[in-house]
Formats: sequence, structure tokens, C-alpha cells
Amino acid sequence: MKSPDPLPYLDTKPVGAADFYFAINATFRFIRETLGESALRSYWENMGRGYFAPVSERWIQGGLPAVAAYWRAFFSAEPGAQVEVREEPNLVVLEVRICPAIRHLRMGGRVIDPGFCHHCYHVSEAIAARAGLAARVKGGNGTCRQTFGPTSVAPQRIEDICEVL
Repeated sequence: MKSPDPLPYLDTKPVGAADFYFAINATFRFIRETLGESALRSYWENMGRGYFAPVSERWIQGGLPAVAAYWRAFFSAEPGAQVEVREEPNLVVLEVRICPAIRHLRMGGRVIDPGFCHHCYHVSEAIAARAGLAARVKGGNGTCRQTFGPTSVAPQRIEDICEVL
């Protein structure tokens, strides 16, 4: 099923509101400090399975081309993002040169939750798993490489995701 818009949301604004990054950073910090690391991981995983279920459905229907189309549309709506999305055989690769969230948080003088970049893995892995795929993240702290492909890839090493300094 080919959709005219790879983002399955009703919101049609061309660019997101960067101040949203302030809210999610504060939310992550609050959950970590009040409920602990496992509760934060659960929050991220539930977000990937629940809120992002329409994304998983698009990926189920469209396979890796739908994954690439989603990320291209997603990052084109993220203010300040510099991300290359490549389709390779059996893999979609995101080269995040400037993470829009980290950039905006730094420009706003915010103290960034050290584990902020871990949400990219946990949310994306939950989205991908529903579609029979795997997500992997390497790097962080403003620049990273994310891959989406078969579940046969090596497990994610959490230590491969940098803490934000």
C-alpha cells in the first residue's frame, strides 16, 4: 500500500516545534529520577509499541522502502536536522550528522539527560520489532548511525550508545 505521506499522523505542519525537545528531555529526566532506569526503558518501549503502531504498520506493508521513506519525511520536518538516509541491500542506514534534539537543547542552554540518546534505540527497536525488523544505534551525543534491517543482526550493545556530555 503506497501512501502519499510516509508520516501517519494527522498533524500536517511542514516543520516541528523544536521546543518539544525541552519537554521530552525534562520528561526523561523526571521518569529516571523518580521511577528509575527500568521505568524509563519501559516508557520508551511502550511508546514505540503504542503511539508509533501506525509507523510499524506502514513498515509491515512497505518493508524497508517504507522505513527509508518514513525517516526521510521525519527528519525533513525536524528543525536543524542534518541526516542522510540510505537504502542498502536489506538495510536502511541513517547517518545523523546533526541531531536536531541535541542541537536545540544545547542552543537552549539545557542540561541534557545523559541517557537521552538511548531513547532512539529503545523506541525504534519497539517500532521495528512489530514489523519484523531490528534497529541498532551507534554513537550519540549529537551524531550517530542508526540501522534498520533483519532481526538476524548482532544484538544492540548499549555501551555503543554514547551518553550525552
